[in-house]
Amino acid sequence: MDAPETRYARTADGVHIAYHVFGQGDQDAVFVWGIFSHVELLWEHEASAHYLRRLGSFARVIHFDKRGTGLSDRACPLPTLEDQMDDVQTVMDAVGSQRATLIGGGDAGLLCMLFAAAHPERTAALVLSGARPRITRSADFPWAPDPEEWHGIVETVSREWGRGVSQEVAAPSQADAASVQWWARLERYSLSPGSVVPFWRMLEHTDVRAVLPSVRVPTLVLHRRDDPYVELAAGRYVAEHIPGARFVELAGHDHPGWGEGADTELDQIEDQLTGARGAQEPDRVLATVLFTDIVGSTEQATELGDRRWREVLADHDQISRQEIALHRGRWVKSTGDGVLATFDGPARAIRCAERLGARTRQRGLRLRAGIHTGECEQLGEDIGGIAVHIAARVAALAPAGRVLVSRTVVDLVAGSGVSFEDQGEHDLKGVPGQWRLFSVTVPESP
Repeated sequence: MDAPETRYARTADGVHIAYHVFGQGDQDAVFVWGIFSHVELLWEHEASAHYLRRLGSFARVIHFDKRGTGLSDRACPLPTLEDQMDDVQTVMDAVGSQRATLIGGGDAGLLCMLFAAAHPERTAALVLSGARPRITRSADFPWAPDPEEWHGIVETVSREWGRGVSQEVAAPSQADAASVQWWARLERYSLSPGSVVPFWRMLEHTDVRAVLPSVRVPTLVLHRRDDPYVELAAGRYVAEHIPGARFVELAGHDHPGWGEGADTELDQIEDQLTGARGAQEPDRVLATVLFTDIVGSTEQATELGDRRWREVLADHDQISRQEIALHRGRWVKSTGDGVLATFDGPARAIRCAERLGARTRQRGLRLRAGIHTGECEQLGEDIGGIAVHIAARVAALAPAGRVLVSRTVVDLVAGSGVSFEDQGEHDLKGVPGQWRLFSVTVPESP
């Protein structure tokens, strides 16, 4: 199979995404790899080209460069996971794919896990290779480098970027001169040295562990026993926390899927794709839930009178619908003196809440808002479940004019430019345990 023709798809925010579509089979597969990629260069290395050809022998493969990398637009802000989810949907739409298996290699697993949980209607199955749910060690996740060690790795990699340093770190079996030269080119063609550190810093602050129980599609987790970049236990953790996931330990000393033991990995992927279940209508989905509430609504209603207050609420609802649509959320319902809405990513929910607060202040109203990301039950046009209950409780604790969010939201918005102030731990009525909450301190959007 020759290298496919490079095509471009344009996202809703005007970013051009370079992609390839190739292969055959009844199943579509979206292949994403790591923080760096180059759709054309992967065909110039025999190991990676063999991997792609094998994928194309049993699936129609959609392979793309995430924004900011490879042949996709580079002159754009640092892409968040939400931006990257948009990239996936954009290329799927461009080739007419309604539903596909996501194959996420390395740190692209973070994106694929979030996409599968947020968009089960478009995810036939999930395959993860050498993935982990967070990058650095914590008290409850010891299978990663500690932050100081990680910073040292990033510093070394960025200093040596463009010389093949990633081969030394991730693919020790590919140490021949030709392979090292190719890895060096892949680095240079994927990212500039100045982009490497920001990309990895964004990953460092991302944690998708809270998302894993919401992945409700057939999932295969592959991990090499001696992966030099991601500990085997991190892969086991992912499989143990995704309902029904199948974990396969592979022999090998390389991190990338096209490294040592590639054909064994591809055999497992082929079995997963050719035996995957058909499309099912999801009744549970990961969503970011936004509740807003007009502060002092009872007093204002008494002061204004019923007729004028109804006009105020109608204006408030119109503004809310406009902003929710603008930020690509879904209006669920009015709560009387507030709204309930959902988003496929928390950064958009935060921006929407900030804009709603700014616009309603101009009309003499003050809003409080609460945001939480979790699994929701779809009840026709309405939603239910513990995530909705938590978001409502968070909103009730928000000070007037402020946006309050859960820890889960903070862990998912790395790279978005949103900053937070820790508000400590709180009891949420009817919710077990203590919940750490944060107030949003991001400047208002213009």
